[in-house]
Amino acid sequence: MTARVQNDAEIAALLVAPDRALAQQFLATLPQTRAFQILAELKSYPPAQALEIRIKQLKPDVVLLDLASDLTAAVEAVKAIAAMTPPVHVVGLHTQNDSNAILQSLRAGASEFLYAPFDLATQREAIARLRRLVQPEPPSQNEAGHVVAMSSAKPGSGASTLATQAAFSLQRMTGQRVLLADFDLTGGTIGFYLKLSHNHSLVDALQHTDHMDPSLWSSLTVNYGGVDILPAPAVPYAEPLDGNRLRVLIEQARSLYSWVILDLPAIFNRTSLMAISECERAYLVSTSELPSLHLTRKALTMLDQLGFPKDRFQVLVNRVDKRDDIGTADMEKLFGCPIHAKLPNDYFSLHRVVTLGQPLGSDGELGKAIEHVAGRLRSAFAPAKKQAAPSRELQRV
Repeated sequence: MTARVQNDAEIAALLVAPDRALAQQFLATLPQTRAFQILAELKSYPPAQALEIRIKQLKPDVVLLDLASDLTAAVEAVKAIAAMTPPVHVVGLHTQNDSNAILQSLRAGASEFLYAPFDLATQREAIARLRRLVQPEPPSQNEAGHVVAMSSAKPGSGASTLATQAAFSLQRMTGQRVLLADFDLTGGTIGFYLKLSHNHSLVDALQHTDHMDPSLWSSLTVNYGGVDILPAPAVPYAEPLDGNRLRVLIEQARSLYSWVILDLPAIFNRTSLMAISECERAYLVSTSELPSLHLTRKALTMLDQLGFPKDRFQVLVNRVDKRDDIGTADMEKLFGCPIHAKLPNDYFSLHRVVTLGQPLGSDGELGKAIEHVAGRLRSAFAPAKKQAAPSRELQRV
């Protein structure tokens, strides 16, 4: 987590407050204290998994949590937040100086407790203590790489193929270091498609994050066609992933590569939701078949409800046939967002690629379409000309 608190800067906060009167009473004091930047407000206690994803997406320094509406639910939320790594501090909010709520919340892991009418002097003392807890990290000396994910709502839509070929396209275009990581730990196919001979997998990398260095990283990956590949394990791995190890692994990859391409399982998978919280751009792959379109629409609704910015996701429609009944305008109306690109159904080219275990060239229609997607991705992250940053980039997401 990149801390944003220096001297008297605002502390980035997520507000969870079912009691809207309590929330408004607290928010009314912010112009005077100038202590908190509210990144988002949740008007109910979310399930633990949804709360974790929201926190990873927003990266607040503190969570301002309503203890008055349902103390039992609030305490469970405090425990879940306190267990996260890196730490996120919890400030309990209450309608009164309730000793029972104070004791339970502090035992669960809360750092501070504030209560109505939110006396300014009391707040400033608590804020001073919070500022000492939230320490800024030193800035990185090297520019970190870009993390991009490919996923789908319906398995078998071609996300793995597109992730693989986009990685090769980026390497050809930029000449930069590219990592392709197969996060589908139960059904990953990249190693199989490319006929890789490998002794290690992404699971091994996750288990060694505590002492990872460039030499160990090199021994875990396989270089193929100029792209370093971290394949899925040969034997399906069904254990739940440690969210902190996943985050650390992605950060380690960003420090070593200019481009990190994550091939994720279906978007409804917990691993996928955790991984895309660490990404700058994610592609949701659909086909023009009705079941895939239906599930993609559900996925987009879910992502919106979880608070992921809409501009972080791009929809790719794969295996498009000119004879398809549903057109681009109809699909965009169904999804409620533009389609980033449509990729042709080129069965014979893909069959040759899989049979030979090689990258797809840019001579055919599908190859050209993937090159176009990769080119737009490269352009999106090209160094900007020196100018004032637009206001939307100043807001932390």
